[in-house]
Amino acid sequence: MGISARELAAVPGKRGRRDPVAILAAQDVARLADLVPVRHERMSATPFTFYRGAAAVMAADLASTPNSGIITQLCGDAHLSNFGLFLSPERQMVFDLNDFDETHPGPFEWDVKRLAASMVVAAQGNGADNESARRMARRAARAYRRTMITSAAKSALECWYDHIDTDEVLAEVGGRLDTAASERIRKLLEKSRHRNSDQALSKLCVIDRTGVHIKSDPPLLIPGTQVFPNAGPEELQAQFQKRFAAYRKTLSPYLRTLIDQYELIEVARKVVGVGSVGTRCWIALFAGRDNMDPLFLQMKEAVESVLAPYVDSPEWANQGHRVVHGQQLMQASSDVLLGWMRAPAFTSDMDGTALTLAGKTDFYIRQLRDGKGSAVIEGMPDDQLARYGELCGKVLAQAHARTDARVPIADCVDRLGKKFDRAIADWSLDYARINLKDHARLVGAIAAGSLSSAPLES
Repeated sequence: MGISARELAAVPGKRGRRDPVAILAAQDVARLADLVPVRHERMSATPFTFYRGAAAVMAADLASTPNSGIITQLCGDAHLSNFGLFLSPERQMVFDLNDFDETHPGPFEWDVKRLAASMVVAAQGNGADNESARRMARRAARAYRRTMITSAAKSALECWYDHIDTDEVLAEVGGRLDTAASERIRKLLEKSRHRNSDQALSKLCVIDRTGVHIKSDPPLLIPGTQVFPNAGPEELQAQFQKRFAAYRKTLSPYLRTLIDQYELIEVARKVVGVGSVGTRCWIALFAGRDNMDPLFLQMKEAVESVLAPYVDSPEWANQGHRVVHGQQLMQASSDVLLGWMRAPAFTSDMDGTALTLAGKTDFYIRQLRDGKGSAVIEGMPDDQLARYGELCGKVLAQAHARTDARVPIADCVDRLGKKFDRAIADWSLDYARINLKDHARLVGAIAAGSLSSAPLES
C-alpha cells in the first residue's frame, strides 16, 4: 500500500526525542574551537537561521518517523536558502539547488519536508499567520508532486537535461508580482551574472606594491600567513600546492589542461554559511597569464552526512567525493571544476605555531563564485515567497527525477494526490513549532553559559 497521508504527516513526539542542543554540541567537537561561538551566534539570530544550521537535528527527527521506503539521492539540506542562481559551463544563468554538503541517499520525502518546513519557518518569520504559512508549504509540495508525475512520462535523457533558466524564473515570478518585486528579481539576476572571480577579486582582495593579497577581516576571513604567523610562507604555500595537486588528479584530463594555466598566489581561511561555520574552509586565489585572469577556488571540509547514521548506503572512501557525486547527479548543470581530495589536518589553526599535521581531512573543491546568487528570504512578500517556494519544489522534483527512483516516487505522490500536499503542509506547520522551541532552547543555553556565543564581526 505504501505510506499513508497520516503517516507522512507524523512529527516526532517529545518522548525519546534527542536533545537538539546536545546534537549541535556533538557536532561542535570536531569543529574549529575559535569559530564554534560564531556558529552559535548565527544560529541563535532567528528561528530561520537556527533551522538552516540544524540539519542534524532534523535528520534525527525524520529518522524517528514513518517513511516511504523509496530511496533516492537527496540534497540532504534542501531549505529555501540552498536554492539559487549560478552560471552553467555554457555561461547561461540557471536556477537550481546549490548546496550539497549533506547529500546522501534517503527517503525522497525527507528533502520535500526540509523544503516545505523552511517555507513555514521563513513565512512566520516574515509575519505570516499559520494558515498563510501552511498554504505556502502546500503549494511547494504541490509543485513537487506535479513535476514528479510529469517526469514519469519522460525519457531518462529528458529528465537528465530538465532545468529552469532565469528567463523562466522571471516569466513565472514577474508576471504574478508587482513592479517593484519584478525589479528586485532583475537586479538579483544582474548581480548574479557579475559574481565571478573578477568580482571576488575586488571584494576579497587588496592590491599593494607587493601585489595582490587576500584581505584580512577576522574572524570571517584570515589570510593563511596570519593564521600561522610563525610558519614560513614558503612552507604554507608548499602544503597547499600539495593539496591542489591531489585535487587536480580528480579532474578529467581536459580540465587539468585548464587548471594548469593557473598559479596559486595565496590562501585564506573563510567562514561560510550558518551550519558550516566551524568546519575547515579555505579560499585560494590563483592567477593566469601575466599574473592576471584571477580564479578563486574554495576548499571546503566534507564530513559524514547528517543522514548517514539513519540510512544504509555504500561507504565513501572520501566524503568530498560523496559531495561531488551528489551535486553532479542532482544538478542540471554543475561546476566543471568540482573535485575532491584528502589531506593532513593542521592540528592548530590559531595559536601561531609552526605548521604541524595530524590525521586526515576530506575536502571538496569548487569555484568560489561563478555567478552565484540567492534570493533574500527575510522580508520577502507572501506572494513572492509562495511563488519562490513553488519554483524550489519544481527544481527539487527535477533533481530527484534524474535518478532511477523517479517512477516509484511519481507513483507514490500520484496515489496520494492532494493528500500528499496537505500531509506535507501539516507536517511543516507542526515541525515549525518544534523548531521554534528548539531555537528557544539554543538561546537559553547561550544565556545560561552552557554554550558559547560570539558576534559575527570582531
